[in-house]
Amino acid sequence: MHIPDGYLSPSSCAVLYAVAAGGWRVALKRVRARLLTRTVPLISVFAAFSFVLMMFNLPLPGGTTGHAVGAAVAAIVLGPSGAILAISMALALQALLFGDGGLTTLGANCVNMAMVGSLVAYGTYRLLSGSSTRNARRRVFAAAISGYLSINAAALLAATEFGLQPLLFHDARGVPLYAPYRLGIAIPAMMLGHLTLAGLAEAIIAGGMVAYLQSAKPELLDRSLPAGDSPPLPAQGTAAALSLRSLWFVTALLMMLTPMGIWAAGTAWGEWSPAELARHAGLRQGVPAGLQRLTALWTAPFPAYAPGFVKSAFVGYLLSAVFGVGLILMLSLLSSWRSRRLASREPQP
Repeated sequence: MHIPDGYLSPSSCAVLYAVAAGGWRVALKRVRARLLTRTVPLISVFAAFSFVLMMFNLPLPGGTTGHAVGAAVAAIVLGPSGAILAISMALALQALLFGDGGLTTLGANCVNMAMVGSLVAYGTYRLLSGSSTRNARRRVFAAAISGYLSINAAALLAATEFGLQPLLFHDARGVPLYAPYRLGIAIPAMMLGHLTLAGLAEAIIAGGMVAYLQSAKPELLDRSLPAGDSPPLPAQGTAAALSLRSLWFVTALLMMLTPMGIWAAGTAWGEWSPAELARHAGLRQGVPAGLQRLTALWTAPFPAYAPGFVKSAFVGYLLSAVFGVGLILMLSLLSSWRSRRLASREPQP
């Protein structure tokens, strides 16, 4: 579901970047309305969780792969605004450092997975959980359904973006300039894997994480209670530190298991390189000219989570996970430090 460079036209990318920019602006404004020093660490830990989670590739029908996103559990804990920022941070790092998704299509990927995924998950969870208490079993069920629907909504939107390209952008002969898949191909190909295994994985993760938080850190579920959309986050101090520590521990455990993510053979549908696209899609007219041109726009330092200086694919994948999570943690610490400095300079009433 990480759309690479070249699959969407520049105008499509510009429109989706504009939509994404509006979403980021609203999310930042809503987050700033609360105590930023308490919000940043939680956003960071869920950004790291999502980053690692998306490295676990699942084998899908047709010889391709897919992955969960983690938008649902992020939206349940952080609210939709915090989840949008967390998932967007993970997607940006993946595109910049590892070539997982393109730079021109980063806005599209954030709209699909971070924004639509988070909003669908949060709305579904609130609707299904109703007025139940935060420890009710109903909330585990609601989380699982919200996870399943959120990733499928994101996948459907991505498939639609693919399918519109050959209809809107082609040369005088009708040859597609960017993604060559029409809606009749793109939607079934994308949705088959997400309605089955990827959706199931997202459901299990969302439901399992809510069940874990209900028993271990129930205060983190207060944001999704029906009393209001933005109750206060856990106060700073020992309780908040322990809540974050347990979440970082879960993320670190997943990070150590990331080499399992390359066991699944194949590449995700719609994420093929030009050479793979020509081989798998059997294009008679060759690789679309616009796609070929934009693909070379950016070369990530560690493409496909495979640092060139590491011979072992498993070790390289693990080091990529460690580097990505470490960078998110460093950014979190810097943001918290800056926020505390700004807060200390403000005049006290």
